[in-house]
Amino acid sequence: MRQYQARATIKDVAARAGVSPSAVSMALHDRPGVSSATRERILTAARELGWRPNQAAQSLSGRRVHTVGLAIAKPARTPGPEPFCLEFLSGVDNVLIERSCSLLLRLVDADEEVEVHRKWWQEGRVNGSILLDVRTQDARIPALAAIDLPTVVVGHPSLAGPFTSVHTDDEAAAVEAVRHLAALGHRVVAHVGGSPELGRTVLRARAFEDAARRLGLTARSVHTGSSPDEGTRTCRDLMLSRDSPTAVLFDSDITAAAALGVAAESGLRVPQDLSLLAWDDSPLCRLTRPTLSAMRHDVFAFGALAARTLFDVMGGAGHTSHSVRPPTLVPRGSTGPAPRDRHHHACPERPVARRRADPPREPGPCGTGG
Repeated sequence: MRQYQARATIKDVAARAGVSPSAVSMALHDRPGVSSATRERILTAARELGWRPNQAAQSLSGRRVHTVGLAIAKPARTPGPEPFCLEFLSGVDNVLIERSCSLLLRLVDADEEVEVHRKWWQEGRVNGSILLDVRTQDARIPALAAIDLPTVVVGHPSLAGPFTSVHTDDEAAAVEAVRHLAALGHRVVAHVGGSPELGRTVLRARAFEDAARRLGLTARSVHTGSSPDEGTRTCRDLMLSRDSPTAVLFDSDITAAAALGVAAESGLRVPQDLSLLAWDDSPLCRLTRPTLSAMRHDVFAFGALAARTLFDVMGGAGHTSHSVRPPTLVPRGSTGPAPRDRHHHACPERPVARRRADPPREPGPCGTGG
């Protein structure tokens, strides 16, 4: 992994060039008082150290915070941030407004995010950063620690390395979701998460499967990409599999909404044949038909907590991670009692989804038509 040095200062340039800091200041700001040869030696030292003008230091007095950086990794030409992210950003921005500060936001490719943060910090454009979508082996953590960038990680403390983190209790939320589905009589359940590299996906899948196992349910987790098309393909494969579940928990409200369309095209009624539950509640969950059951938590307050925690870190506070209140389940129209006639797991030769055009049939040996 490429290693970065901490941001070079005028004192570092002075030491390398063998001059005083005041001489460096005069040379770098093109003021009289140093010879041409000395000026060139200072400029060479500055280039070698990667020194850049500290814009924040030039515009601020004392330790006052000016700008918080936040880069969101999104592949080119994909839709913008999801509803969760937008509400989170609103919470962050609300705190910044209270403190007369700014948010520097960039949508970037994943492989350029470290370079963006490094450049921001070395140029003094930010006083600290917030990291989202932490991965299990996240190269950003050691890279940003190496340049001493004040950082708050939005994720479980086990993923945050040396940084302070803010996080939700995903284990408690997963247990509540599984208990709700079990109380409705579901015995075959599934969890659709994001990329297996995402730390939250791994933690949620593990908590979901452990909770299901304790309750005697058959459970599995599958992964999908961030685009609606990838989510649709994953849902279709899941619903048409021989051991298809009667209830599914989705990490993304967008994927849960896409699953409604897949269920309809497969001839499955929601919730009579299939129950769907979204991890994050959002306006989208209330606009679908049927409306989506979801795990609700105060995302705005979560973003505000991340911003306040970053101010604490920039002010010299110790390494103290914070957990917000666990999400609570909001039952709506997409979850209901497990279907009594769907015992396809005991009759593997039968298709899971029935065609809409098929006429009703008498119950077969497994309790389903034909």
